[in-house]
Amino acid sequence: MTQTETIFYKAVGNEIEVFNHINQLKLPLLLKGPTGSGKSRFVEFMAITLNKKLYTISCHEETSATDLIGRYIIKGAETIWIDGPLTTAVKNGYILYLDEVAEARPDVIVAIHSLTDHRRELFIDKLGETIKAHPDFILVASFNPGYQKGFKELKPSTRQRFVALSFNYPNPKTEAEILVNETGIAAEIAIKLVTIASKIRNLTELGLTETVSTRLLVDAAKLITNGLPKRLAVHVAVIEPLTDELDTIQALKDLCDLMI
Repeated sequence: MTQTETIFYKAVGNEIEVFNHINQLKLPLLLKGPTGSGKSRFVEFMAITLNKKLYTISCHEETSATDLIGRYIIKGAETIWIDGPLTTAVKNGYILYLDEVAEARPDVIVAIHSLTDHRRELFIDKLGETIKAHPDFILVASFNPGYQKGFKELKPSTRQRFVALSFNYPNPKTEAEILVNETGIAAEIAIKLVTIASKIRNLTELGLTETVSTRLLVDAAKLITNGLPKRLAVHVAVIEPLTDELDTIQALKDLCDLMI
């Protein structure tokens, strides 16, 4: 990400004020909230605002400490060490953002423990070295507490190493404003899209694993402004990503067709 880049972000609470204090004190930060509620966009916005380089790692079940810290590779006739993104960020004072950190393997949590307390240091076992974090280094992590179960849940001992912020979907007025600013869609259509999202979010009886995110609404708005018919845009960008159950899809399509 270049620092000349600008992105739109609409604050929904005190998150900007909190992050500014986090930056001053270099405390680790945990963002909690559903998929597509603006956590990643917020971190990108703050990196640009503070003119700091950002490394984002999208964690998954195969993400290991080695992926983050670094590894030896063979180059020609020699074996050389290559720093991973965590080590690079720690050395240079970047923001490291671990998106969906609970999805990563347990050794990732172990590796970052010493960076989340008074030590602010990273131990590289394969090198036998301990690196003190650059004064400007910030660790930010996020996870979705809505569907995490079993081993994917963050332990209380890990949570308590972070300052935490809860994210949720914006209020309807703010969400419509986000759609207009992100896509240039007409305000009246943006309001209809937000109304559809609010309706589906309240249909808890459908048992959806995830509900309509602001991200999905932005995708629908982009398709509409690009010329795709409104109902079709809602079908493919909002409804289809939510479920594979044919009856549920049809019911949601019928509902949305009445609203847009």
